[in-house]
Amino acid sequence: MNLTLSNGIRKSACTTENQRENDVFETRDFRLWLAVMTAALASASAAAARDQLIVAGYGGSTEKILREKVLPKFEEENNVKVTYVAGNSTDTLAKLQAQKDNQEIDVALIDDGPISRAVSLGFCAPITGVDFSQIYDTAAFPDHKASGLGLIATGLMYNKQVFEENGWTAPTSWNDLKNPKFAGKVVIPPMNNGYGLLTVVMLARMNGGGEGNIEPGFEIIKSDVDKNVLAYEPSPAKMTELFQTGQAVLGVWGSSRVQALAGTGFPVDFVYPAEGAPAVMTAICPVAKASVSPLAQAFVTMMLSKEVQESLADEAGYAPVRKDAVVKNPGLMPYGEAAKKLVVADWDTINRQRDEWNKRWTREVER
Repeated sequence: MNLTLSNGIRKSACTTENQRENDVFETRDFRLWLAVMTAALASASAAAARDQLIVAGYGGSTEKILREKVLPKFEEENNVKVTYVAGNSTDTLAKLQAQKDNQEIDVALIDDGPISRAVSLGFCAPITGVDFSQIYDTAAFPDHKASGLGLIATGLMYNKQVFEENGWTAPTSWNDLKNPKFAGKVVIPPMNNGYGLLTVVMLARMNGGGEGNIEPGFEIIKSDVDKNVLAYEPSPAKMTELFQTGQAVLGVWGSSRVQALAGTGFPVDFVYPAEGAPAVMTAICPVAKASVSPLAQAFVTMMLSKEVQESLADEAGYAPVRKDAVVKNPGLMPYGEAAKKLVVADWDTINRQRDEWNKRWTREVER
């Protein structure tokens, strides 16, 4: 009987001990669950508290550099989530026009021609917080409603390896686009893209016309250049692909784009044509709204800082607009002697006619 009682006592003691252990484990599990939930709620609350900034800008190599080097730092320093919308300058301008009564974009990065139009249409707000004494006068826009971001050149891109294998000399002129030996091997952006537009302008200038008389440019494109064109390609990624696959060996593009492609090891080079290389200035502005976000102004200020200007020069091939920016490797950018080969387009005249030119291009060239 003592044995039974003793066993019963032992059994009861074990049960009590097991219950205590279970209670301890349950308490630990609850505490762990509570800690996880608290952290999750805190994280969700912090995410919800973060401000949002929508930046519309260039795709391709510029987008890559911004996503890797600029946006993460800006997000961390300003507790903001940046949504980057990539597209051609004309695409971004079209978005600003479509959203004019309720702008979604906070900051726009577009070429000097389209941004001049954006300023004139009231889509850009005055920039605050930037010391414009450090910015070259050529990068200034009326009332500081925009600023140049970097300078690039429009010229000819060619595959050095293919040219060498065929014993061809490097291109030197816009007239090389007409050479029959390049039949089906030429790529040019369409006219609604800045590079395509400036190609037509240069051909017009070389044949008795210009921005005020674009007719000769259209005629040369239709009669002499079009037969050589593989594609009128607006996409930077597709342009790169056409060269890398060997389908294209000669094209029109920007110095920064070509520098980025050359940086991958692909045998490509950029030519400043003898007749001149039209300058393209990338530009930036805070979008005009009832209340312009301070974060938009902060982003513009950061993009025009010495640090970012030097980064864009070294990695994107943008000749800086800051006077104190140091360029370590000019590469293909219009910097120093190369800058003397630039020609400047009359954007006021172009912008008054650009919509009609684009329609005409669609009817007569890319039909």
